[in-house]
Amino acid sequence: MAEVGACGRLLSWPRVLLFGDSITEAAFQENGWGASLAQKLVRKCDVLNRGLSGYNTRWAKLVLPRLISKSSNAENTVAVTIFFGANDSALKDMNPKQHVPLEEYAENLKSLVQYLKSVDITEDRIILITPPPLYEPAWEKECIAKGDKLNRLNSTTGEYAKTCVQVAKECGTDVIDLWTLMQSNKDFSSYLSDGLHLSAEGNNFLATQLWSWIENKISALPLLFPYWRDVDHLNPEDKNRNSD
Repeated sequence: MAEVGACGRLLSWPRVLLFGDSITEAAFQENGWGASLAQKLVRKCDVLNRGLSGYNTRWAKLVLPRLISKSSNAENTVAVTIFFGANDSALKDMNPKQHVPLEEYAENLKSLVQYLKSVDITEDRIILITPPPLYEPAWEKECIAKGDKLNRLNSTTGEYAKTCVQVAKECGTDVIDLWTLMQSNKDFSSYLSDGLHLSAEGNNFLATQLWSWIENKISALPLLFPYWRDVDHLNPEDKNRNSD
């Protein structure tokens, strides 16, 4: 039996970190925006899903230092998405547990960006994503089915989206203004499965928007390990050693 042994140093695989709420947690569902990104970056980057359903920026601040640090994996992190606001923008009277005041939301987003910078992830590797618009008729049905009243408004979500865009400007990061972009379509409800979360069409829309950013940033990364036709089948270790 052939000996299994190291052909070179352990390869450090670059990674893209997706950090957000349930819209991120569901990003690897069938036809999800995260799955689409991972497919495009296969053999170049790992795409890590760190979406936490129901979370807001107040809780995200506590979580991020446990996901990435200078001593562990920051060096290999080539891009980070920060995608919060759908829960922060919940109405205080209707949903006080998830609601975060607008001013605090802004400060929390800044804190997330500042933390990433503190572990040497520069602003050009960070992209903020605003919450998508809310289609109130569909979401109200979801709320009523759970015995609740409508606990979000599209106009309120829009204020949080504008704040997210402003934070990105102040912090020097890029931003996808999903709230505005989706409403440029005359019927944005088709982008949402239940009025709040993304439908297949919405996932595809976000994937397209995000890829236009990723493509300019990291798609030029080399393929990890050689194409199989380029491997010398008699001396495969020679070609694979070039991946060091």
